[in-house]
Amino acid sequence: MPPCRSFLDSYNNHDDNQDIEPSSEPSTMTYDLIVIGGGPGGYVAAIRAAQLGKNVALIEKRPTLGGTCLNVGCIPSKALLDSSEYYHQVKGMFARHGIQVGEVKLDLAAMMARKDAVVKGLTAGLAGLMRKNKITVLQGVGKLAGRVGELHRVSVKGTRDEVVEGKAVLLATGSEPTGIPSLPFDHTYIVSSTEALCFDKVPQHLIVIGAGYIGLELGSVWARLGAKVTVLEFLPRILPLSDAEVAEALHRSLVKLGLNFQLETRVTGAAVHAGEVLVQANSKGRDLEFRGDRVLVAVGRRPYTAGLGLAEAGVRFDERSGRVLVNSQFETNVPGIYAIGDLIEGPMLAHKAEEDGVAFAENLAGLKGHVNYDTVPSVIYTWPEVASVGPTEEQVQASGRAYKVGKFPFSASARARCMDETEGLVKIIADAKTDRLIAVHIFGPKASEMIGEAVAVLEFGGSAEDIARICHAHPTLSETMKEAALGVDKRTIHL
Repeated sequence: MPPCRSFLDSYNNHDDNQDIEPSSEPSTMTYDLIVIGGGPGGYVAAIRAAQLGKNVALIEKRPTLGGTCLNVGCIPSKALLDSSEYYHQVKGMFARHGIQVGEVKLDLAAMMARKDAVVKGLTAGLAGLMRKNKITVLQGVGKLAGRVGELHRVSVKGTRDEVVEGKAVLLATGSEPTGIPSLPFDHTYIVSSTEALCFDKVPQHLIVIGAGYIGLELGSVWARLGAKVTVLEFLPRILPLSDAEVAEALHRSLVKLGLNFQLETRVTGAAVHAGEVLVQANSKGRDLEFRGDRVLVAVGRRPYTAGLGLAEAGVRFDERSGRVLVNSQFETNVPGIYAIGDLIEGPMLAHKAEEDGVAFAENLAGLKGHVNYDTVPSVIYTWPEVASVGPTEEQVQASGRAYKVGKFPFSASARARCMDETEGLVKIIADAKTDRLIAVHIFGPKASEMIGEAVAVLEFGGSAEDIARICHAHPTLSETMKEAALGVDKRTIHL
């Protein structure tokens, strides 16, 4: 049985062999706050509320805390991305540094074991944080179950059935992969990102449906490890929500890695026979066929609201998107019921959910919690990485706002040359009249670590000039940020 299959079975059947300790509390306990969902938004909200003196219960149906991000998303994928990049470097880059190695072999089982160990260590850490903050953790499926006076009731179906009551209930159940009717998941050959994180062998030909960040990250992992990877994308470009110039630069880089892209291609069906998947598609009126041993469907994610009892409780949500409707305090139309993270408007990102959780808890305690969604950064963990904050150049142009652009390539960075990582650029967009920073887009090595500077300047209403006048250590990758800022006024020094 593949590892993913065993995980899903235990997840769906609420395996008694759990990391979350079953609650010994008697039935119908009352709490200040009940959080449904133990992902980044839910557990962070629970911790912050507990810090502020609230008596908190956290309901999670997985055997471990951390949600999709920690268990089957952000963390295991980054572990594989790093491991596969090391493997790729040993095979192709070390010789240029004067490092001679013998025959390089892939031990996929060891790589997967390391990934699992990273996840296990972090989930154990979360369990410790719950104990430290005196948060009651209930393992099971939470569902809104009516009211008793001013208290909301939540039923918990898990290792034991119980009902808890709370003055406030926070919905933080996150999101799930979106499927395609013509390619229903069978979790073995036609898979979501969950199963693509734990294949027991490298696919001979992995077909990826969707050229968004999930498909490109996982596609690059398996391409580095030796798979042929074909990406089918309905739109005429990859990363349709990213800056076009940066997306095009990443496209060229991934082609060099070995990924094959079929753009403007619509998938019409698939059939599995004798361990092979035949995918039918249409591109500009031409019928196409693609044969592979695994198909990853990565066309997006949707809010996870199944079984929450929203309709019965009268909670309003957008039927098209599935997003729960909330006000500026994260409260739904039903007083005392709140929602955060992937369930509500905004980018489906773990760090956005965390900020939602903190702001919610502080508002609940009478403080002034707030999230500035205009300064939430996004990162795509291919290599080189993509990181950005603020609108794309296309969006700024469409708004009619006068703007200036400064760019600097990593090929002109001394540190990047020392690292042999010269691919990519930093792009800064500023207001043409005030020089106020509008956006920063990076494609290059360690972009995920560099974007924090841009977020800070943008958050404080700074300008391109502010970045340009900050003294950056030499030689560092961050100097490219300074040079791009200088380029806004055409005064770049090292280009």
